[in-house]
Amino acid sequence: MSLPFSVSDLKSDSTYELMDVEAIQRALGRSRASVYRYANTDPNQSELNLPYDPQKLNPELRQSDREPLLFHPTEVSRFARDVLKMKQVTIQVQEPTQNETNRLLREILQELKMLNQSMNSLRNP
Repeated sequence: MSLPFSVSDLKSDSTYELMDVEAIQRALGRSRASVYRYANTDPNQSELNLPYDPQKLNPELRQSDREPLLFHPTEVSRFARDVLKMKQVTIQVQEPTQNETNRLLREILQELKMLNQSMNSLRNP
């Protein structure tokens, strides 16, 4: 069975590019109830973040039980390959949408590269 990941399935509305339950549901072709059944959560336990379970779909850490369950695409791929035994699991990493933070980080990186080049030219005339 091939995993039908597409670019839109791997993108979520989160700035961290994590997948929500609906994105996993589309990517794995499973029902919403089964995605919750696979998730490493237990509503009867008082512990919010359970220890890693290789047989479950492990969500990212949450600070509150009111936060939605979010999953890293690599974890979804691991779960599909190792637990659901799906073949040809491929994750496509996309560059996040441009925002002010990304723009500033790119400018800082450019400036650091220029400084590095300047220092190298001074050391090796």
